[in-house]
Amino acid sequence: MTSKSFDWMVIGAGPAGIAAVGKLIDSGVSAKSIGWMDPYFQVGDLGRKWYKVSSNTEVDLFLKFLLDCEAFRYNERPKSFPIDKLPPKDTCQLQNIAEPLQWVTDHLIKKVNPIEDKALSLSLKDNRWEIKAENSKCFAKNVILANGCAEKRLTYPDIEEIPIDVALNPEKLQKAFNPDDTIGVFGASHSAVIVLQNLEKLKAKNIINFYRAPHVYAVQLDTWTLFDNTGLKGAAAIWAKKNLDGELPKSIKRTLTSDQSYEKDLSVCNKAVYAIGFERHQAPVLEQFEKITYNDKTGIIAPGLFGFGIAFPQAQYDPLMNLEHRVGLWKFMDYLNTILPIWFQYANQDFSKEVKKK
Repeated sequence: MTSKSFDWMVIGAGPAGIAAVGKLIDSGVSAKSIGWMDPYFQVGDLGRKWYKVSSNTEVDLFLKFLLDCEAFRYNERPKSFPIDKLPPKDTCQLQNIAEPLQWVTDHLIKKVNPIEDKALSLSLKDNRWEIKAENSKCFAKNVILANGCAEKRLTYPDIEEIPIDVALNPEKLQKAFNPDDTIGVFGASHSAVIVLQNLEKLKAKNIINFYRAPHVYAVQLDTWTLFDNTGLKGAAAIWAKKNLDGELPKSIKRTLTSDQSYEKDLSVCNKAVYAIGFERHQAPVLEQFEKITYNDKTGIIAPGLFGFGIAFPQAQYDPLMNLEHRVGLWKFMDYLNTILPIWFQYANQDFSKEVKKK
């Protein structure tokens, strides 16, 4: 097993990990002192699983993310990508941002120390972190966890599951069900709406949407957006407003999970899609702590250990004092611009000076 030591280690190569590596370099950290660990380096789950999903982010915010980091060198790209020519206020499929992010990844891994491996555990020893992976071991003074989230799942043994990444991809979904199947779709989120839309377009005859609460729609106000992180946006919002909160298509039935008909409707489903949200990937495990907890205003987990991205989103109050967790590529970059200087100071704090003063 190899055993190298770094000043900074970034775990995860999705959009948050890419941003972290780029901004470390922008901030003056030597690229050669940065380790970057990921099993694939293919833009995380966004690039490998969700590329066919309709985004709820406007094109200009994706471009703002790409252009905000000097280390990305996006202005030096040898060719234009489709996203460069899309209407800036439109939304788009995630593959349109995945393609340039893969180019940025390929550019960054030539500067830093990429380790194509999966981190399994972290342990703090002598003021540095030991990182054990499947095929390697290394050390870092500071670690940024940007390891992303996995989809939540329910368990109904008698119902065949259609994985959410399949259900969000029309080409894969078409092969995953027969027209006469009765498909239960759990959830009322952006993902659930897209799944329902896909099934309806693919002529599924019997769809039952199990939900707990009404839809929430984002509202663009003069200087901010109400329910910016929790509300439906873009094409999903338009379709839900017309078809789910309007005239329900004949192929779709909606059932509240607390309704008396829930068990009966569930019993007729032979396939199901669970679009009920995401939860943080369990690995890597912190060996000295029972579980990973983080400060949702700073991302600080432990000395020299910081959480970032969809697994560790920033909590922020809107002008009406609604507390939301900010998720989205530009929101990650905006948060990093604020929080990275604090991480540097937290990591380099010399407490011996304070003792001497006393």
